[in-house]
Amino acid sequence: MLIHSSGLSKVKDSVIKKILLGNEPKPELMAILVVYFVQGILGLARLAISFFLKDELHLSPVEVSVLLGIVALPWMIKPLFGFVSDGLPIFGYRRRPYLVLSGILGAAAWVTLSTLAYSTWVATIAIALSSLSVAFSDVIVDSLVVERARLESQAQVGSLQSLCWGTTALGGLITAYFSGLLLEYFSTRTVFLVTAIFPLIISLVAWFINETPVNKDIQQQPDQTHPLTIKTQIKQLGQAFTQKAIWIPTAFIFIWQSTPSGEAAFFYFFTNELHFAPEFLGRVHLVTNLASLIGIWIFQRYFKSVSFRIICGWSIVISAALRMTMLLLVTHTNRALGIDDHWFSLGDSLILAIMGQIAFMPIMVLAARICPLGIEATLFALLMSIFNLGGAISKEIGAIIMHWLGITDTNFDTLWILVIITNVLALLPLLFLNFLSDTEETDIKIFPANSVNS
Repeated sequence: MLIHSSGLSKVKDSVIKKILLGNEPKPELMAILVVYFVQGILGLARLAISFFLKDELHLSPVEVSVLLGIVALPWMIKPLFGFVSDGLPIFGYRRRPYLVLSGILGAAAWVTLSTLAYSTWVATIAIALSSLSVAFSDVIVDSLVVERARLESQAQVGSLQSLCWGTTALGGLITAYFSGLLLEYFSTRTVFLVTAIFPLIISLVAWFINETPVNKDIQQQPDQTHPLTIKTQIKQLGQAFTQKAIWIPTAFIFIWQSTPSGEAAFFYFFTNELHFAPEFLGRVHLVTNLASLIGIWIFQRYFKSVSFRIICGWSIVISAALRMTMLLLVTHTNRALGIDDHWFSLGDSLILAIMGQIAFMPIMVLAARICPLGIEATLFALLMSIFNLGGAISKEIGAIIMHWLGITDTNFDTLWILVIITNVLALLPLLFLNFLSDTEETDIKIFPANSVNS
């Protein structure tokens, strides 16, 4: 029995160290990880949405790019969700009830998309509501992670974020291939209906969040006389953004993410010109999700102590250079070199996904470490919404360039120009890279909630 118990203890210690990256497997942590896992699982409908917009609503690449920018709006107003969560508790709770509601909203949105979305406007609203559901639940779990990440030792820094994003990538990995395979046998609306099941899981695991009611929390902390008001939160945000160590990296990330994207045009090129089947595109998603996990591991193993400036700089240069290889694909030069379209696309996606994840992880770590006490959800949501706003602007600028170049669902003659323009402009953030060196050694001041109450 002693040997058996010792063996189980070793297995548990190994799981905690190698899989959970040193984090104890408490019910609350597992509930948080399930929420991130579901966010990855929802990638099941990603391809279905793309084919739905292209084949059933007959939208052009420009229209799809514009629509995707619109439905990303909830991710750009995440601070609002942070204000609501931090300042307007439901029955005394700031986290748990909002997780329950977001899960219900997500399920309703996917059911609507499956049954009622026969026009562009209804589809846009339904997709936007599903986006709202994920964005709101993301704010809640991010705030829980930030609260815990602040307590990490220097040796553990970034481990909780790595674990959470690894869980999301794992969820995406599990459903990536099926996102394409299902479309070989079922309609997009059936896939939407299946997807509607997963947000309800978030509503269920929300009850495992260990949360003290706000009124009891106040009684236990005499120095905090009342919950944070929206006015207080705004004051704290203002104080935070007076610090160069916060606003300069934030501005850099925004510029970085705002460089134009041709994602919608490439999807049409893959499906209408190269005739990639949904099953193969599912394989591409499988590869990119696997690559994201590899990127997280590489960051955790080798780069978590490397400066933000160095990682960003090299990521920008290497990613732009690798994406320029798309010229070989869009001009069909790869065929002359004896490289099959499918293999070329898989290899390109694999390397770019690894680089993208390595570059993204320090952003998450930086954002978590600078969040003041009491407004974790609000400030972290603001930083991430700025990141997402840059992504939406990227799509809209990309749509303008596509329209200017005359790229349609059948005309890809100028797609090579789009590749050059987007990748040259992707180097633009390098002009601002040196500004980061002035902030990396700067201490970030933390403003406790009670220091700004009035």
